[in-house]
Amino acid sequence: MLHTDRLRTKSLQTLIENRTMYSLQKVELNLFETYQTTAAVALRFDRPVLASMIRGRKIMHLRQEPGFAFLPGESILLPAGEPVVIDFPDATSKQPTKCLALEIDAEEMRQVAQLMNERRPRTDGAEWSAADYNFHFAHDPAITQLLQRLVYLCAENHPSKDLFVNMLLRELLIRVMESESRQHHLRHAERDAGQNPIDCVITYVRNNLDRKLTVGELSRLACMSESGFYRSFKNEVGCSPVEFINAERLRLAANLLLDPSRSIREVALRCGFNSVSYFTRVFGECYGNSPGAYQADRAGVALTSTAGT
Repeated sequence: MLHTDRLRTKSLQTLIENRTMYSLQKVELNLFETYQTTAAVALRFDRPVLASMIRGRKIMHLRQEPGFAFLPGESILLPAGEPVVIDFPDATSKQPTKCLALEIDAEEMRQVAQLMNERRPRTDGAEWSAADYNFHFAHDPAITQLLQRLVYLCAENHPSKDLFVNMLLRELLIRVMESESRQHHLRHAERDAGQNPIDCVITYVRNNLDRKLTVGELSRLACMSESGFYRSFKNEVGCSPVEFINAERLRLAANLLLDPSRSIREVALRCGFNSVSYFTRVFGECYGNSPGAYQADRAGVALTSTAGT
């Protein structure tokens, strides 16, 4: 969770999207606070914006799509000029909704993408670029730390503040671009499997989680050497092939365990785990609970929900 206590908020001008602003060379940091429940607040920024929730909840309406909850620990990268309509269902004077918005110089984003294409070209044939759509994502620890550092620098009165912020901004943009690339692969792998070897592998893994899968087999499917495939996969997806296989198996297991009629052994075998004890251990490490306890908890939630309707 981001902390903005260091930012010197000005006296309230309005209860809806009260704004505190810090302008620097290549970025403008805005802290928005809302102190009362309201709906259909329209916003538009002239430059690309990275918006990050700090406290509370917003319901975001973007490009005629259904509204969705925007929560702490999440960000949205919005293209320049993107219209946004926001509802604030929970804001109060004692618990205001808070959001950080970084307006970023478009030329800086272009230069960072160009630098990435020169120094670290993608292996999927595409070029790095800033997303031209609304990219909604959950922070990883590195992005959270970078945003927190930006807040600190904006509040600091240092003669080299702009220099520090510019260097930090480049790292933040690179990490956001990498996150967008990874999420694109994971969301559209099946659609693009016939055109992209990494997406072909992702689709194959998801369709064969009950089988033994090896890096050698996957590299042949991608028509690459094992070492080249390993580098390309990690570059595009952000984890090794083996880590991805295990993560997909555990994600499938969590979904299957929502059915209380399935036995733990059945779920383990369906997800490619030949040892129930090993499955129990790695599932517990990932979800903080044994498969049996996870299944019982979810069954209890479903039962309570049904009883309440």
